[in-house]
Amino acid sequence: MAENRVSGAVDRATDSTAFERAARAGHIVSGLLHLLIAYIIFRIAFGDGGSADQSGALGTLTGKPGGALVLWIAAVAFVAMALWRVAETIVGPHATEPGSGDSGASGLFDRAKAASLAVVYFAFAFSAVQFARGSGESSGKQNSGLSARLMENTAGKTLLVVVGLIIIAVGGYHVYKGVTKNFLDDLKTSDGTIITPLGVVGYAAKGLVLIGAGILVIVASINSDPSKATGIDGAVKTLGEAPFGKFLLILAGIGIAAYGLYSFAMARYSRM
Repeated sequence: MAENRVSGAVDRATDSTAFERAARAGHIVSGLLHLLIAYIIFRIAFGDGGSADQSGALGTLTGKPGGALVLWIAAVAFVAMALWRVAETIVGPHATEPGSGDSGASGLFDRAKAASLAVVYFAFAFSAVQFARGSGESSGKQNSGLSARLMENTAGKTLLVVVGLIIIAVGGYHVYKGVTKNFLDDLKTSDGTIITPLGVVGYAAKGLVLIGAGILVIVASINSDPSKATGIDGAVKTLGEAPFGKFLLILAGIGIAAYGLYSFAMARYSRM
């Protein structure tokens, strides 16, 4: 009975046009952040500094005219998207499409994915608030500090290896979703002239960067070197140190930018 009341409340909430639009705005903000990350990657490729991750993108807005306002708007949009993912965790994917849920293994996977995304978007919102208040910190430094504490014992190192494997799995899923064009199932349109190539390149590029980040976490754990466990930023900078690193960074930047542009399409066409 209580479960029915919760589901009913969630159904009523997702019927709100304002709530749906606020959640869709999360895709727009995500797109902007990915474009900023791509810009930072290009800067790194040509010898400039920067943190090529979500914190670096948010940090570029700090101190800029109107930057604080943009960060607060981003926080609100991310919270709305997180709450929408919570709703999908409860009632199943595509909450505005009655009867679209799957009660089988696929449905459980979709609900678990929605729950994971809710956590991610809440974390993004928290970071945006921190930067808006002037207390934001690089994700790379946070990851490195946490990794250093975990590497003080065997259990912590084991946990980091598991985290690295999870990141690799998520990256692999992104690559699979892009290469197979499975992302089209999330859209209300089948227009492939622009959206499909952006999705293929964007998902594949983001997935490969995540795989690189996961590998670095595992290697850092084995070598007890927390400075290498810095997430996406570390993966990007390690890529730049490889042979033809500048060329590879440019390709990575193009791929992340493609994902950013695809996010704008999701804001318009995503099945919610």
